[in-house]
Amino acid sequence: MFRVSKEIWFCYGHRLLNYNGKCANLHGHNGKAIITLEARHLDDLGMVVDFTVVKTLLGKWIDTHLDHKMILHKDDPIIPELMRLGEPFMVIGENPTAETIAKMIYEHAVSQNLPVVEVTLWETENSFATYTGPESDIPY
Repeated sequence: MFRVSKEIWFCYGHRLLNYNGKCANLHGHNGKAIITLEARHLDDLGMVVDFTVVKTLLGKWIDTHLDHKMILHKDDPIIPELMRLGEPFMVIGENPTAETIAKMIYEHAVSQNLPVVEVTLWETENSFATYTGPESDIPY
């Protein structure tokens, strides 16, 4: 089995609703997504997936949808004000935790037919969350 990983750095803001702690406040992170891909056999060039393809398919999506955006729960009361100000944000149906954001990136990788097995999102230099997806997604 072969495995490769691609790191993609981006900045984002968020806050957690119904949370009792500092993360209930609007704040930001310099995040790092590590996308891990796996294949039983290499392609004709001897690769699992060309890193450039991963950067193009996932890096571009992250840059467009997550980078320098506030990622907010759909019920966040700040959304109307951000809309009024024309500020960039992304609305999701769950609290925008590191776990949820890792899952979003994973699901986008799957939608692009990449043989993704896990996505780890480093929220800080010492805190990260990993999403591996259901076993049925593992490309064997």
